Amino acid sequence: MSPITFRRTAAAALTAALLVPLAACGKNEDKPAAGASATPKAVNLTVLAASSLTDVFKAAGAEYEKTHPGTKITFSFAGSQELAAQVKQGAPADALVTADTKTMDGLKTETGDATIIAKNRLVIAAGKANPFKIDELKDLADTKIKVVLAAPEVPVGRYSKQILDAQKIEVKPVSQEPNVRAVLSKVELGEADAGLVYKTDSAKSGDKVVTVEIPDDQNAVASYPAATLKQSKNAEDAAAFVTWLSSPEAQKILQDAGFQKA
Repeated sequence: MSPITFRRTAAAALTAALLVPLAACGKNEDKPAAGASATPKAVNLTVLAASSLTDVFKAAGAEYEKTHPGTKITFSFAGSQELAAQVKQGAPADALVTADTKTMDGLKTETGDATIIAKNRLVIAAGKANPFKIDELKDLADTKIKVVLAAPEVPVGRYSKQILDAQKIEVKPVSQEPNVRAVLSKVELGEADAGLVYKTDSAKSGDKVVTVEIPDDQNAVASYPAATLKQSKNAEDAAAFVTWLSSPEAQKILQDAGFQKA
């Protein structure tokens, strides 16, 4: 082989050797390194929830976001009847949790199958120091006591009417509120002497009110069904959240807040 031919052959071999690793790099530059995890998909879920779930769902939502990176949950709290109206009007949302099965049953064409995630009971919330010494349901019939109730179309208002009617107790409320938090607020502010609210709400109020228990045989059980909304644009992720609400982790959060096991 002549010197010129040898130099040309050597140069070609060197060029080929340099191109091989460059080609390999080009093929793998878009692939994650071995063992690296893919970036979680960003998901924004909107959940419509009964007002009595306000505090516990904020805690539950934070826990869910922590264990499901990339997922952000926005809650919209209101009376169940208000939430139902929003769903029927096509408000953009992914899941719904009401404080009664009746409201959820009326939305079967708009929701997936519902699952009961928790239960609750009613108590009497009396004003601070309970000046009227209220200690049972029949005390609410005293016309000197300003009683506030939720409106009858609201789940807690319907439960209140149910237990008062069952005991043949006639109460003339000074006002009828759109949700349980509004009832509690009236008592906390001294605008009413007593009201019927959920046990979990009264407990959250601390020493602002005096909680008077109602015996089980005179009480009503509130059930909280959860379901996905058919209009959701995040159906799979919404279903995952609804399923998670029945998990041991979520149930512990609910029961620590005073809700009963479903």
